[in-house]
Amino acid sequence: MSRSWPTTLLASLFLFSQIISSIAQVPVENTFKFVNEGELGPFVVEYGADYRVLNIFANPFQLCFYNTTPNAWTLALRMGTVRSESLMRWVWEANRGNPVKENATLTFGTDGNLVLANADDRIAWQTNTANKGVTGFKLLPNGNIVLHDSKGKFVWQSFNHPTDTLLVGQSLSLSGPNKLVSRASVKKNVNGPYSLVVQPKLFAIYNRTKLAVELAWFDLGNSTLESVKLNSGNQRLKLDYRLAKSTKRSSHVMAFTKYNTTLTYLRLEIDGNLKAYTFNDGDLDSPRWRVTYSMN
Repeated sequence: MSRSWPTTLLASLFLFSQIISSIAQVPVENTFKFVNEGELGPFVVEYGADYRVLNIFANPFQLCFYNTTPNAWTLALRMGTVRSESLMRWVWEANRGNPVKENATLTFGTDGNLVLANADDRIAWQTNTANKGVTGFKLLPNGNIVLHDSKGKFVWQSFNHPTDTLLVGQSLSLSGPNKLVSRASVKKNVNGPYSLVVQPKLFAIYNRTKLAVELAWFDLGNSTLESVKLNSGNQRLKLDYRLAKSTKRSSHVMAFTKYNTTLTYLRLEIDGNLKAYTFNDGDLDSPRWRVTYSMN
């Protein structure tokens, strides 16, 4: 028996969408290639690192190469501004534990793949988005790095690939990235022993496989936890959470403040502490960085 016309139509539409995705390309003028070479940045950054800036920025964020040990470079997102004359901090990393060397390249080609490779072409990290309909790259004002299609839909985003840090608007969930992992030490940029994990009945910090701190912040009732998002507003910093089979978000307020917390990040520290830092890019008479929350 032949297939019904609705089934045939759906199959045709799917095939058409696949063809369109394979044809869609990044315009040549929007591609780029950066080489890890040249002078080092002169300003103070987290971990006492050496760094080189890339021409990709959205105040107060900028993409950089940095290292804390010789010739072992990480592609990372820096938060802070030169004019603030204060410490600038690392809030996202692409290739933790797999550093690149001098003359490594970051390439965004017409096929839509973003690739970090050593000078000998060995790939250290990539977005795996070749020929998937990507037409553009953006660093958004909230610190999210996105690859999007012709309609603006995100094909890939850095918010889905956290290391030890959440920015405002970023989530952990059972269906996506479900944990943050601490850094090993100031000098050693590999995964450390601590992890902050979202589980169906638990939001907790682990020291390797041992439960270290249970964060009993959410009213789960008879339901299960589905996702947790860092959020801000009305001079407060909060974690919005959603339960399974619910469209409603509830909130746990982490801190009440007298200042705007939009430019805040939540960090699982090297020692297993959980801290939130807020950047002030406006009031010159106030501290540039504030510790808005600390678990310990």
